[in-house]
Amino acid sequence: MLNYVLITPARDEARFIELTIKSVVAQTARPLKWIIVSDGSTDETDDIVSKYAAEHPWIELARMPERRERHFAAKVFAFNAGYAKLCELNYDAVGSLDGDISFDEGFFAFLLQKLDENPGLGLVGAPFQESSGKTYDYRFASLENVSGACQLFRRQCFEDVGGYTPLKEGGIDHVAAITARMKGWKTRTFTEKACLHHRKMGTARHGYFGLWFKNGTKDYSFGNHPVWELFRMCYQMANQPFVLGALLLGAGYFWALMVRHERPIPAAMIAFIRREQMRRLRSALTRPFSKANPKLREGSPQACGLESGDGR
Repeated sequence: MLNYVLITPARDEARFIELTIKSVVAQTARPLKWIIVSDGSTDETDDIVSKYAAEHPWIELARMPERRERHFAAKVFAFNAGYAKLCELNYDAVGSLDGDISFDEGFFAFLLQKLDENPGLGLVGAPFQESSGKTYDYRFASLENVSGACQLFRRQCFEDVGGYTPLKEGGIDHVAAITARMKGWKTRTFTEKACLHHRKMGTARHGYFGLWFKNGTKDYSFGNHPVWELFRMCYQMANQPFVLGALLLGAGYFWALMVRHERPIPAAMIAFIRREQMRRLRSALTRPFSKANPKLREGSPQACGLESGDGR
């Protein structure tokens, strides 16, 4: 069995981090080391982590200074602070784990087994279920997308990717997965397992409806093809908030297109993303006219990718 290390950037996660810690402690395959980086927390996060670190020597609390601003790039800075503490260890895989999820005792053993079985796999993960009971729908999303709630990288893949890119508007895990595929690695979500995400996602900064407009602007920023975005809007019409969500998504995208909103990723990555999207669309659109074939299953509805948890 491969061995692994974990890093958790945590900012004011006192409500949920004990659930995450209990899940990791209960694992049949525990990490060699788990660095939990308190990113300027002002609640009881540090106290909770310190209590478990005293009981389990492989858990370590690291502390970042307090800061006023909130942005996604700070998660990368906290992750890197934890990553720097692992340079002396000999490990096979490194995981980024959010501090507000929980999972069963075989979760990491399962993911490690998948890495062990396929040397070409560079990044693995599992879907998450929200506290409302909604599970991410992989009938219409690419299994190559790996949720940032828990990403487990083969060490060589993570080094090839160059780690996470600090992007203030988000998309950090998305860019890492895309970069891995550009480097020739396979990335995969395995739906046989799932984790429970306890914090409601995405609405804190923009509100429920503002989030849809913001997702549209992010779709443009991260290179979505206009044709892809139109199909994404059509897909959204069948899901809450139905037509309004689709219109806000499209408004955000085409507003960003008109004003030439800044794109934080290079042109080569945009071209790669668009090639993947067009390939998935062709697979999805030709499937109804093809004979039933099990080989199409990976390339069609699951690989369509019209819905994405990271706004892509």
